[in-house]
Amino acid sequence: MFSKLKSRSRSAAVFATTLGAALALPLGLPTAQAADEILIGGALSLTGVQAPLDEPGFRGAQVAVDYLNDNGGLLGKKVRFVNIDGKSDAVTVGNVAIELIDDGAELMVAPCDFDFGGPASREAQNAGLVGISTCASDPLYSAWSLGDKQFTLSMWNTTMGAVAADYAFKERGWKTAYVVTDQFIAYTKSLSKYFVSHFKALGGTILLEDSYTNGDNDFSAQLSRLQALEKKPDVIFISSYGADVGMMVRALREVGYDAPVLGGDSYDDPALHEALGEKLGNDIFFVTHTWMDKEGHADMPKFVELYKKKFGAAPDTSFVATGWDTIMLMAEAVKIAGTTDGAAVAKVLETNEFDLLTGKLSYKNAAEGHAPDKSAVLVSLSGGKPSFLGWRRPENPPAP
Repeated sequence: MFSKLKSRSRSAAVFATTLGAALALPLGLPTAQAADEILIGGALSLTGVQAPLDEPGFRGAQVAVDYLNDNGGLLGKKVRFVNIDGKSDAVTVGNVAIELIDDGAELMVAPCDFDFGGPASREAQNAGLVGISTCASDPLYSAWSLGDKQFTLSMWNTTMGAVAADYAFKERGWKTAYVVTDQFIAYTKSLSKYFVSHFKALGGTILLEDSYTNGDNDFSAQLSRLQALEKKPDVIFISSYGADVGMMVRALREVGYDAPVLGGDSYDDPALHEALGEKLGNDIFFVTHTWMDKEGHADMPKFVELYKKKFGAAPDTSFVATGWDTIMLMAEAVKIAGTTDGAAVAKVLETNEFDLLTGKLSYKNAAEGHAPDKSAVLVSLSGGKPSFLGWRRPENPPAP
């Protein structure tokens, strides 16, 4: 078995089975639910700026679908997963969710971000369905903002930022930091917020909090302010997204700033590692969801073999595992609930602990936002190659 579930109130069987063939369909093609199946809808973005996070998750979900499809049924029915490209556009994501719900979707897989994923979960909530984001980490992705049937598979940025701060201050002795916050989305803004809060609480000093706008492709103003500081920082924390991270690292190194660079799960992108390469891809550390080998989870090698069988190559980012886990989490919750009813499935998610490839996960109740209780993984980049540093769980992370 690839994930195990231990109820806080009772023992429970783990695995749901059969989820049918996964599809990535353009808008307008028929997706309607058949009488003998359970339809899971997805609005993951397979194109656009969100694709580096959502597309690997979609691939992982397909592996989960194949695995479950080979092992029986869910509530005596076949289950089908249909994903329509959200195109990294919030309006499109919302429209996709409406279309899927109209066609009979009973559960919703939402994109890996509050700004892009929130519209799908709002539509799921309006329809009384459980929605789960594959990896949105801003605390806005909560029952407080989205409703009592909405969840995220990810740890919140309160954990991600605190793990980064703990590693910097406690493990490496880095006492001063320069922080760059990309104003792109809620994720990039809140990750910096919680890093700064926890780093200061530990006794660290922020020499400068700077800002950047995704897509500017010009880091010269930030470099000027950094160079004007009386002392160089021990560590540089960059909360950004996509190719801009590589551009900023390159700019820093070209002017002689060799301080370690620290960031969040958006760094878990093979395109970034390749862009930085052997020369620039050093002394970079990031917090992410799991590690794609046995150190990440005892069952990870089994998943990797299934993935290789389907796609012909090993997974190169932990976002693949978030897609697998989202499907497995839904299937387990539905089987325990004995129904796809949103209230019943949400109750199962609130009252059980799940042992997933991305770590053990439990949720607070809706009044507490469905806050996820989950650890994170630290990874280092050396010579453009990632290495596993271990699982981390911060003590006294900042409140959301």
